[in-house]
Amino acid sequence: MREFASKVLMACAALCWLTGCRSKPAAPQRHVVVVAQLKVKPAPATPIAEEKVELGEESWDPAWDLIVEKSLPKEMVWSRRAARDVRPYCPRFGELSEADRRAFWAYFFQALAGAEAGLKPTTNVRHTEPEVAVVDSVTKRMVRSEGLLQLTYMDADRYGCDFDWDADRKLREHDPEKTILQPENNLTCGIRILDNQLFVLHRPLLSRLSYWSTLQPGTASYQVFRKQMANVPEVCRVNRAQEKLARAKTAMASAPIGTK
Repeated sequence: MREFASKVLMACAALCWLTGCRSKPAAPQRHVVVVAQLKVKPAPATPIAEEKVELGEESWDPAWDLIVEKSLPKEMVWSRRAARDVRPYCPRFGELSEADRRAFWAYFFQALAGAEAGLKPTTNVRHTEPEVAVVDSVTKRMVRSEGLLQLTYMDADRYGCDFDWDADRKLREHDPEKTILQPENNLTCGIRILDNQLFVLHRPLLSRLSYWSTLQPGTASYQVFRKQMANVPEVCRVNRAQEKLARAKTAMASAPIGTK
């Protein structure tokens, strides 16, 4: 009897091995989501960045391109609105690859930082113009514009930016450790501000109501920004020769028979 029972147990064990049964229920499977790395490429240097390199001065850090490119919301990369708004500077934006679209925005923010702060992360300015000489609601002091994109501590409340006044108030005025002066915090905050302008307020990229005077057409600051947009990525530009050839081919194809 024991021999028979032993054979039955062995047969069951073999059957379990073949069919994959287990002595206790299998643990639930975990779905691992693998996030593909963004395809990014460095942006060209703006005129002011080139000038600073020639003079041996601190210039735009290519690592800041990556900060911008990885922080862009999808609507700034893929939406028709974005393609329409950047057309004055990148006519082919809607035809570009994702990497090239992100590189354009990296160049855009480099140009903006050049016009706003001369590409110097520790820049801060206290404006005296009545329209901007107000009290910062966070610091309770007269507002200062700080960092690469000349932002304020009030932006932490308005746009959810990573600025910590309680920590920064203990540091020197131009201390690079200040949260508002750290390039990643400053640039990602600027992206949020522009995203709000374009997709929440539905205002164009160049607007008299823009957060930055450098994006307000008709101002002296805008002319500075415009000059910095001279070196946009080559893929942004329309190839005039190819465009002319394409038009000629279209005209030939549509011409009546006998006139070709």
